[in-house]
Amino acid sequence: MQDTRALAAMIEAGIQDAGFPQEPAGLYDPARYILSGSGKRIRPLLTLMAAQLYTDDLQPHVPVALAMEVFHNFTLVHDDIMDQAPVRRGKPTVHVKWDVTTGILSGDVMLIQAYILLAKAPKDSLPDILDMFNTTAREVCEGQQEDMDFERREDVTLDDYLHMIAFKTSVLLGCCLYCGARAAGAPEADARLLYEAGLKLGISFQIQDDILDVYADAADFGKKPGGDIIQNKKTFLTLTALALANDTDAAALRTLLSTPTVNEEEKIAAVKKVYADHDVRSAAELTMATYYEEARVALRQVQVPAERKLQLESLMQAVFLREK
Repeated sequence: MQDTRALAAMIEAGIQDAGFPQEPAGLYDPARYILSGSGKRIRPLLTLMAAQLYTDDLQPHVPVALAMEVFHNFTLVHDDIMDQAPVRRGKPTVHVKWDVTTGILSGDVMLIQAYILLAKAPKDSLPDILDMFNTTAREVCEGQQEDMDFERREDVTLDDYLHMIAFKTSVLLGCCLYCGARAAGAPEADARLLYEAGLKLGISFQIQDDILDVYADAADFGKKPGGDIIQNKKTFLTLTALALANDTDAAALRTLLSTPTVNEEEKIAAVKKVYADHDVRSAAELTMATYYEEARVALRQVQVPAERKLQLESLMQAVFLREK
């Protein structure tokens, strides 16, 4: 089995030659730009690690792993446009460095390139992989729409939120594990368990993302802390606070999250005080840990020798414990 460093090197080499032509540069340079960023490559690593549960010959499965990373970065380009985000991974976002039109079109071609890469999967597993990928891509769009709808709704519950992040974020992690495993010949039952592990890991991951958005150091996190608060987003922290707070604090929080403000730092500080008063961060961390444990339970049920799972278990733990 190849270690994580070797897998990462395979992924980086593949990204350097991801199949984007040189011209027109205005279309392909933005795609190369976002792919060259300091992303953690969690999705392609999950894909190759799932494949490595069943085979030591990983080179044929690199295109599937790259497809997951290209698709993920396509969603980031478009998400940043919708969120009007100025920074991604410590660098200007594509639509800021170029313009919105370029961001839309370059994102579109990245989605197409993801399918080109995916089509290189082993032919006997390609129908299942395409079916899973298509379902996932649709669900990611549905999750993004729900996220935007939440901005206009006042009746969003924690269950609504968990459904949204499962689609917007988590299904892609499940897809990576499923597709990597199926490409390498895994039985359907194992692939479904791996999908479940990825799904639960992804929910844990997104709750951690909500926590980091408020509490992480800007230099580590790669974007301005408190962005979700400034954008009045309904996050796990916000919805937990509304559920736990007394009527007075809940009303104050709703006012903070619905009233335009000139001083962003004061707004962030006021919202964080409500979180602290009701121990919201601890509640979020407990839920995050619960989903992570459910992911581990699913992985334990996969019918391969325990020693072959160690690398994947370590990556899942790193995702759970990440601080940026």
